[in-house]
Amino acid sequence: MYDIRPHEIAVPIPAPDDARLYFIGRIHTPWNDRKDCPRQGRTDGPECRIEIFEPWVPALQGIEDYESVEVLYWLNKARRDLIVQNPSHSERTYGTFALRSPVRPNPIGTVLAKLISVDGPNLIVRGLDCLNGTPLIDLKPDRCAFSPKAPPKP
Repeated sequence: MYDIRPHEIAVPIPAPDDARLYFIGRIHTPWNDRKDCPRQGRTDGPECRIEIFEPWVPALQGIEDYESVEVLYWLNKARRDLIVQNPSHSERTYGTFALRSPVRPNPIGTVLAKLISVDGPNLIVRGLDCLNGTPLIDLKPDRCAFSPKAPPKP
């Protein structure tokens, strides 16, 4: 658990028992410490690997037709009890829902990542902003691209 910064407010929270998630994979990035992790993913960032677990691998069929994927992941190292936060880059405090901070009641992260390649159960992407070993909740094609990219012209 991370320390509370000046002016932050935490509340007591019950043990989570109202949702069940299946982690469908694991995300492999170069960042093992929160201080090294980028604040926002960038499509020119390092290549990262998303590993899909069985029995979910067949669900990747057709994903290679997209240029970008929306990655939803569980921020398993984040605290969950702050309702007011003092971001390290600001003098001002904000309510949790006014921030993209990993500290949330339900620490779900999302990022739109550039899909580089697919090799069996592994996706190589750019644009992630999470720690190495982060559990994967879901993958979706880019929400703005409702159809796959056009096939190459002969």
